[in-house]
Amino acid sequence: MGANTNTFRNTEMLNWMGFFSEKMDVSPEKIHPMNLCGKKKNVIPLIESHKRVLIFADESHKELCYELWEAGLGECKVYIGTGFAPGSEITATDIKSVMGRELEGPTVLFVVNENTRESYRIGIKNENFSRGPIRYVGNEIRAVIMSLLDVDRQDTICIVSGESIVIEAAIAASEGTIIAVEPDAGSMHAMEENAAKFGVHNVEIVDGLSKEAMEGLPVPRLSFVVADKHLEDNIKILLEKNEHMQFVIYTLELDTLANIKPLFEQYGIGNMEVMQISVSKTNHNSVFMTQPSPWLITGEA
Repeated sequence: MGANTNTFRNTEMLNWMGFFSEKMDVSPEKIHPMNLCGKKKNVIPLIESHKRVLIFADESHKELCYELWEAGLGECKVYIGTGFAPGSEITATDIKSVMGRELEGPTVLFVVNENTRESYRIGIKNENFSRGPIRYVGNEIRAVIMSLLDVDRQDTICIVSGESIVIEAAIAASEGTIIAVEPDAGSMHAMEENAAKFGVHNVEIVDGLSKEAMEGLPVPRLSFVVADKHLEDNIKILLEKNEHMQFVIYTLELDTLANIKPLFEQYGIGNMEVMQISVSKTNHNSVFMTQPSPWLITGEA
């Protein structure tokens, strides 16, 4: 550890934390640190939801300033220092002014985002997503789905054909892994665009549940599956990966709903519950418009 390995020691990070705490006249508890050195972490969602973020980075994220600017954080104030120990040479500017700067060696960025409410976003509005080949579920319904998933920070979840759910789950499981299964090229491209747009680096995109596609990926605790003609195959494969798999199934088809109970019984999935969600909203003409009303089926092996 240390300067020879280009990695910040705990004591060095604490020294930088103390330095900026004194410089900005703010308690350390109000500063959120993130060590990016040689790691993939969701720094953009962190900045979007916290006023003060202290980033430890190196050349493994040399285009970090550009990535922050591209994510719409150009107006955020940033104080940039270099080296493992605090020094007198600190650049004070905004992100848009340093978007072309490439990081070289150990670098510390103290980012101040005065525009954030410091709240976790549940039910991101659909207009914020890149347009894909399928229609995204309404954000109110997505909020209910997220409550069913009950994601924790280090979770591993497999999501089949649920692009917008992937993004929200990836933000919630900031230290975990979201496996996004997108079987067609159009959906995979949209998933890649959304992962880049929201700055989530804990998403692993695969084209199926085959042994080859899933090789080297962590075992999921939970799966969210948008039901199609391959539902039974998907359930069987997911159970092979985790015999205690928990399931959340999404469908708009009554025939599919009717077939899920015998499927669950066949594969030993118990504690089945079914929920239907209906959301109606007024449009610009004050006319109520009803969104598609999906069934959500939960169970665990």
